[in-house]
Order: sequence, then C-alpha cells, then structure tokens
Amino acid sequence: MEVPPLRSSLTAGVLALVALIAGCWWSGRAPEPPPLVVAPVATRPEHITVHVSGAVRRPGLIEIVPEARVADAVAAAGGATPDADLSSLNLAGPVVDGARVVVPARGSTAARPAGGEGPIRVNQATAEELERIPGVGPVLAERIVAHREAHGPFSVVEDLLDVPGIGEGKLAAIRDDVAVP
Repeated sequence: MEVPPLRSSLTAGVLALVALIAGCWWSGRAPEPPPLVVAPVATRPEHITVHVSGAVRRPGLIEIVPEARVADAVAAAGGATPDADLSSLNLAGPVVDGARVVVPARGSTAARPAGGEGPIRVNQATAEELERIPGVGPVLAERIVAHREAHGPFSVVEDLLDVPGIGEGKLAAIRDDVAVP
C-alpha cells in the first residue's frame, strides 16, 4: 500500500513543525541559575577600648577606632603632659582591644615597677634597661626594641618568642625577669 505523496508530505511537515516547536521550547528555557550563597561578613567593632595611663592629661579607659595607633590612644587621652617621655614609646605601633598604653614621665623608671625591684616591662624599657635582664646582651636587647617598634607592644610574655634569638629555653630563663605590659 502506497501512501499518497500529499499525505506523506503533510505528515512530514507536521512532524517537522512539532520537532521545531519542541526544540524552540526546550532551548528557550533558561538554565537554572546556580544557588546563591551568601557568605557571612566578618564584622569589626566600631570602637575598641584601651587603657591609657601615665603622663597623659586624662588617663583612663578610652574608645578609639580599631585601626588606631599608640599616638591615637595618647591623643584620645587628652595628649601627653609636658613631662612625658614619648621617645620610649612606639607611637606608630598598633593598639588592640584591651591593651594598656603607659606613657612614662621623663626621668621615671617606667621600665620597672615602683620601688625599682621586680621584672622589667619590655614594652617600656630601653635597650640599656633590657640589658639588665640576666642573659640579655646588647644585641638581643636591640632586637627586642626593634621588634617592638616594628610590630607594636608585646601582648603576652610568649610574644617574645617572635624576637630572633629568643627560643623556648631563653624565654624560660628570662620569664621571671620580664613583665608584659
């Protein structure tokens, strides 16, 4: 049985039209977008609290921006008094929340607690004062001062391990002779 040519052409045309419509419909659909992932943004506090004491006009707790430096903390405490010895501070050093900045007065023994006895405060001591620590010579004292000036004050005694020449053994030997802050 032979199919008349008109009928076969019509069937082929209908099939082609259905295929064309189906192809347009499938290709016209937009692919599903990838899922939207929102990463949590780390929030920084608007202010940090720092304790500023010593030779400043308004000692006490101050609030400053997180990017602040020691100089900003001193300024926020009303500025240094005329007898302040700013040369013993790293004014460009960063401050962190909860830090203490002590501005010594000229001629004071700020590197040692009251009475002149006890551990040396490594954040205020000069290289000469650091040399008074048993086992710390001029080279190591200069390294401690250079590290403090480059990286800011030491937060805990263990931060001294970041100073070239101070390892676990040296830190154990000097631990009782140093104080931070």
